[in-house]
Amino acid sequence: MPKDKVRRVYLGRHLMVKGEYVNAILKGEKTTTIRLGIVIPRHREVIIHGGGKVIGKAIIEEVRHKKVKDLSYEDAILDGFSSKEELIRELKKVYPDLKRSSYVTIIKFRLIEKAEESEDAIYKGFEPVDIARIALKYDIPLSEREKNILKLVADKGSIRRASQELGGLNKRFIIRRVIRKALKILIEKGIIKAGNEKDEKQ
Repeated sequence: MPKDKVRRVYLGRHLMVKGEYVNAILKGEKTTTIRLGIVIPRHREVIIHGGGKVIGKAIIEEVRHKKVKDLSYEDAILDGFSSKEELIRELKKVYPDLKRSSYVTIIKFRLIEKAEESEDAIYKGFEPVDIARIALKYDIPLSEREKNILKLVADKGSIRRASQELGGLNKRFIIRRVIRKALKILIEKGIIKAGNEKDEKQ
């Protein structure tokens, strides 16, 4: 087990990856991400971002801790690389101080919802709470009141509970209007893709 002096990092609801890995994730060729130190996810379900856009929602299926020297060929393949050597070279680009004795965390995930496949859903396949959290993370142009409503949705976990906090279920239409506005801005900025748009990088 890692010693207490090893740095621990807590992972929230947003999992960020480099833009160059987006296609591999969408194709199912990359099902893990490796981070320096002991990373401890706070949530099983996360939203994956890459290249300044939302890729989709994923379930964290497994979290393992290893020293760099103990990484295997299988670890490399699951992370989208052809060999352990290639994997370690890429890790060193991100973490220049990486050593053979350094601990890393292997986070295995399963993409359960692709942002690009959800054109017909009311919120492009995302729950209102997802839209609220994404909008707040990217700090899109909204009024303070609108941001406070999104914070309330993110905190309470649903439009229903947020509306009760605002004064009653009759407030739901106000919250839905803010969620729709936030979604529209996220799409316009390319953070969330509409289903009929193609990724120019593919």
